[in-house]
Formats: sequence, C-alpha cells, structure tokens
Amino acid sequence: MKKRIALLPGDGIGPEVLEAAVDVLKSVAEHYQHDFEFEYGLIGGAAIDEAGVPLPEETVAVCQGADAILLGAVGGPKWDQHPSDLRPEKGLLAIRKQLDLFANLRPVKVFESLAEASPLKKEYIKGVDFVIVRELTGGLYFGKPSRQYVNENGEEEAVDTLFYKKSEMERVIREAFRMAKGRKGKVTSVDKANVLESSKLWRKTAGEVAQEFPDVKLEHMLVDNAAMQLIYHPGQFDIVVTENMFGDILSDEASMLTGSLGMLPSASLSSSGLHLYEPVHGSAPDIAGQNVANPLAAILSAAMMLRTSFGLETEAKAVEIAVDQVLQSGKRTKDLAKGGEHCTTKAITGEVKAALADDNAISNIMTAYV
Repeated sequence: MKKRIALLPGDGIGPEVLEAAVDVLKSVAEHYQHDFEFEYGLIGGAAIDEAGVPLPEETVAVCQGADAILLGAVGGPKWDQHPSDLRPEKGLLAIRKQLDLFANLRPVKVFESLAEASPLKKEYIKGVDFVIVRELTGGLYFGKPSRQYVNENGEEEAVDTLFYKKSEMERVIREAFRMAKGRKGKVTSVDKANVLESSKLWRKTAGEVAQEFPDVKLEHMLVDNAAMQLIYHPGQFDIVVTENMFGDILSDEASMLTGSLGMLPSASLSSSGLHLYEPVHGSAPDIAGQNVANPLAAILSAAMMLRTSFGLETEAKAVEIAVDQVLQSGKRTKDLAKGGEHCTTKAITGEVKAALADDNAISNIMTAYV
C-alpha cells in the first residue's frame, strides 16, 4: 500500500514525539511491505516564526494533498505576548475549521502494566476502555463575538459566544452512535441542559439521533456529574459524546486514569475522509529538546491512523501490542515515574520498534486478541 502522510511537528516536544511516530511507521512500512511518503508543514509557533502566521496556506495545501495528517503539538510561552490572532493555538483551530475536522476521538484505555501510575486505586480503573467523542468545530472556541473591551464606566469586560447549529450537533452525535454499535452499544451524552440553551438543543438532538440506532442505549449526563463519574466509576462508560469545551476538559481529566497525558492518542475526523491524528498532550516546552518526552501517545496516534484512515487493522494492532509489551517489560519514560526503568524518548521508541519486529510475540498475542 502506498500512502502520503502530512507531518506537522509544531512546537515544544511536538517535533520529538512526531519523529518517534515516524520511526515506528517506517518500521511498519518495512515489515509489512508498505510505502509511506512523508511531507512536512509548518503550524503553530514555528509557523509564526518562519512564515508570520500560525497556519500558512502552504501547510493547508500539504495537508489537502495527503491521505492523512500527523501533528505533534503547538504552543509555548514564547508567543504569549503575541496578538490573539497570532497565537500558536490559532493554527490548530484554523486547520480544524479549514479541513472541517468535526469529531475528535480520544480513546481512554488503561494498560494493566501502568495501573500503578494512576492516582486512582486499581479496582477503580481495572478494565477501563472508553472513547470520548468531542465536537471540534463549534461552541465557545469558534463563536462570535469573542473579545475583551472597556465599558463606558472604564471597567474591563469580556464576552465569548457559545454557538451551535443543530446540524453540527447531529453529525458528531451520529458518529458516536456508529462507534457504539461496534463496541458495547452504549452512548453517554454529556451536556448542561439544566442551564444552557445550547445544551437543551444538544439533549433534544441526541434523543432524536438515538431513534436511528435502536440497538444502542442512550443515557444523558450533566457535565458536572460526568466529571465526578469519570473518577468514581470510569468503567461504566463506553462512548462519551459532548460539545467542544466539555470534551476538552473531560478528556484531560480522563488522562489521569491512564497515569499520564503522554499515553492518550486522538483522531480528528472530517466528512471528506482526510483525518488528522495527534497526541492529546500539549507542547510541554519546559522539557523540549531534553529527550525525555513520552512518545507513546504519538505512536498510538499513528496506530489509529493505520486503522482508521488506511484500513490496516493488523498493522495498527501490532503497534498497540508492541507498546503494551514494552510497558509490561517495565520500561517507562519520566512522566510514568512509579516503578520501572526510566528511558529516554529515543530509547523507548527503539524498544517499541524492537517489539514490533518480534514476529513470534506479536503473532501469539494477536491470536489471543482474536
């Protein structure tokens, strides 16, 4: 199989973890006789420094000419004093909007070998395996007006607008139900319908979409209760679907179930089939360039790409098994500090590649999965 992959390293640890993912993808290509072509583009602070904008048109063109996109991370204090339209995060928001990346999938799966890294007791997180489906192109992050100003009395004020169309809600909720059909058959729709008009419409829309999927159970949950339930009883969830800001917050909270943001991959889906994959963590500029960042979320994001964009289920599962094998061997990056042997970014990547090359181990575990 021949595929072209757009690479957007971004800022901070983004280039390091993306390099790790690319190294693993090259091993997959060699091992399974695929041809992956890579083309780089600028985004975020790196794009501001070199091109003067957080998302150059050249980058959009690179992405549109690819079969899938891998992104590292954007942002950092270096650009904190820039005007709001010249902040690195604007590049991320812009590419989501320009490519219509409407649904963000964030799997939350606890590796048994990392149970000790979670601040929760083992009995609370055992068997946790769910996906947060976050609406990605609407809500507070894109609503207009959004500004700070001084009123007629000289007092500073600010306004942000939470705006959604019903059609935007329908498509992401429908995606959540489609996913649930292939899993445990349960969707938890999260809103704040007791306060917000947008959430009242969200709840109504979820109920209407649910009628299209009679074999999938729908439950509604207020966001404050959902935040509590993620810690109190995370095993109850299968697919969690919610709007943009709630999804952002809840998925970061869910990272504590796995012990580190460095373990969470994500996929952003478009209606055109051109999807973007990235680790959930940020740019972590305080550790950039030190060869200590955890690349496993980026590597697992590449596995999601193999499965979702390219239909390469065997290859995707092999990467996931390789990551699990490395963790079971006791090797850890610095963020997974409890127990095990500390490894650098490059060293843990090398361990994943070595595990991936162990045909017998991968084959035996793959058979067990089946």
